[in-house]
Amino acid sequence: MGSLGFAFGETIIKDNKVRKLNPDVKRQGRFFRFYFFILIFVFGIAVITIRLFSLTVISGSYYKKLAGENRIREITLPAPRGIIYDRNKIPLVRNIPKNLFYTEGSTREYIYGEESGNLLGYVGEVGTEELSRLKPYKLKDIVGKVGIEKAYDEVLRGKDGVQMYEVDAKDIYKRTLGRIEPKAGENLILNIELELQKKAAELLKDKKGAVLASDPVSGAILVIYSSPSYDANKILREENLDDIFKNPANPLFNRAISGLYPPGSTFKIITSIAALSSGAITSDTTVEDSGIIRIGENYSYANWYFTQYGKTEGEVNLIKAIQRSNDIYFYKAGERTGIRELAKWAKNLGVGKILDIDIESEEKGLMPDPDWRKKVFGEEWFLGNTYITAIGQGDILTTPLQVNFWTNVIANGGKLCRPNIAKTRSVSCQDLGIEQEFIKIIREGMVKACEPGGTGWPMFNFSAGNPRIELDGVDFLEGPVASSASGKQVTIKTACKTGTAEFGDPKGKTHAWFTVFAPVFKPQISLTVLVEAGGEGSSVAGPIARDLLKTWFER
Repeated sequence: MGSLGFAFGETIIKDNKVRKLNPDVKRQGRFFRFYFFILIFVFGIAVITIRLFSLTVISGSYYKKLAGENRIREITLPAPRGIIYDRNKIPLVRNIPKNLFYTEGSTREYIYGEESGNLLGYVGEVGTEELSRLKPYKLKDIVGKVGIEKAYDEVLRGKDGVQMYEVDAKDIYKRTLGRIEPKAGENLILNIELELQKKAAELLKDKKGAVLASDPVSGAILVIYSSPSYDANKILREENLDDIFKNPANPLFNRAISGLYPPGSTFKIITSIAALSSGAITSDTTVEDSGIIRIGENYSYANWYFTQYGKTEGEVNLIKAIQRSNDIYFYKAGERTGIRELAKWAKNLGVGKILDIDIESEEKGLMPDPDWRKKVFGEEWFLGNTYITAIGQGDILTTPLQVNFWTNVIANGGKLCRPNIAKTRSVSCQDLGIEQEFIKIIREGMVKACEPGGTGWPMFNFSAGNPRIELDGVDFLEGPVASSASGKQVTIKTACKTGTAEFGDPKGKTHAWFTVFAPVFKPQISLTVLVEAGGEGSSVAGPIARDLLKTWFER
C-alpha cells in the first residue's frame, strides 16, 4: 500500500511523519500560485470588458432608450367632445373637467339624464371587438356607444393631443417637456325640442311606451322618447348598473324605433290610401254597418262599437268610417282592395322598411302577404287574414316611428320623408304619387275624428293660450274662443286617428295608440303616442297627445 502525504505551507505530512519541503519544490508552488491568480485576474478583466462593450457599444442605444423611458412619460390628451344642443341651442350635455395623471381631461355629463337616455346614448372606452370597424381608433379611446353619441361620434370626438413630461426615480412628476394641444370635437344641433321631450318623459312616467313627434313637412324629429328610460350618467359613474342592464323593463330598449307592435286602427290610414288609389272605393262608396261579418260557420269579424255597446251605425262612407274607426267598413274596403294591393301601398308608406333615422337599432317591422304566409307557416292566405290586416291586426308589426311618418303623408300632401334628428342632415322626401283628392278625403275623416262624434275625444275643441303661430291668412285656426288670465285661448284644428291594438294578451290587454297632426292646413307638428298594454287609444294615449300638443303651441 502506497504512502499518503498532506502538505501544509513548507511542511508535508507523510507516513504519519512531519517532513520539511525541498526548497525547489517550495519555489515551484509559489510560481504556480502566482500565475494561477494572474490567469484568474486576466479572465475577470476580459469578462468585464466584453460585458461593458456589449452594454455601451452593441446595446447602448437600447439601454439609453430604456433609461429615457424610465424618466419620460407620454400621455394622450383626450379631445373634449362637441356639445349637443336642442333646436333652440339649449345644451343637452356638458364636459366636466377631471384630473388625468399630470394633465387635464374631461368626462361627459348628460344634463337631462332620464329625458335623453335613448336619444343621446352614452360614451365609453372602445372595446377590442370594435377596433376592427372603428379605425383609426385605439384601445382606451372614448367613443359613442349608442344613440346620437355613436351615430355622430366622428363629428363629436375631435382629435386627441399629446403631452410629454419627466419624472424622477420615484416616478414623481418633475416637469413638462412638450405638448400638442387637443382639438375639440364639433358641436351638434338637433331638431329636438327639449321642452317637449321633457314633457313626454313626464307624461309617460311609470308607463311602458313611446312618443314620437316630427315636423310633417321636413321629417325633422322633434321628440323621440322611450319609457322606461335611463340616466346615462349612472353608466359613466358605474352606479347601480343592475338597475339599468338587468332591469326586466329593459330601459335600454328604444321602443320608439325598435319596438314592434300591431298598429291597430292607425293602419286604417293606409287602408284608405290603398283602397282609394286602387279604385276599389271612392269617397261615395258606402257600406252597411251590420255590426258583425261572418265567414262560414266558424269565423266572425265584429265592429268595436257593436262589441262594446251592441250598436250599429247604418250606412257608412269613408269619411265617417275614419271618424268612427268603423271596422266593418274597413273589412270590406280591404276585401275590395285585395291583400297584394294593400301590402304594396303599406310598403310604399314605409311598413316593413327602414326609414333611415339617424340613430341605430331601427326595426323595419313586418307587412304580411300571401307569399310571406306560405313561406313562414306553409299556409294559404284567406279572406279573414285580409280583414284583420285591413284594420291593423294579425301579423302586421310596426314601430311608433313608422306610424308617425305615415301620418305625415296625410299632413304634408303625400310625401314620405326621411326622419332626421340632427339639423345638419339634409331633408329627403319622396312623393308617393297619391291623388290630392284622396289626401283631402282622408284628412277630412281625421279632422272629424278629433271633433264631437269622433273617436278622438281628447282633441275635441282643442285650444292653446297665446299660440306662437303666424296668422298669415291660412285657414288653420278657427279663431279665438275665450280669454283667460294666461292670455287669449285659440282653438286649433287638429286631425287624428285612434288605435286600440290586440296583441294576444291572455288577459285581453291592448296597446293604446293615438296619432295626430296640427294645425290641419298648415301643419307644424305630428305626434304619435303608444302606451304598451295601456288600454283604449283615445282614453289612454289621447290625453298624452293632447297635453304634448298644448305644450308645443304654448312653448
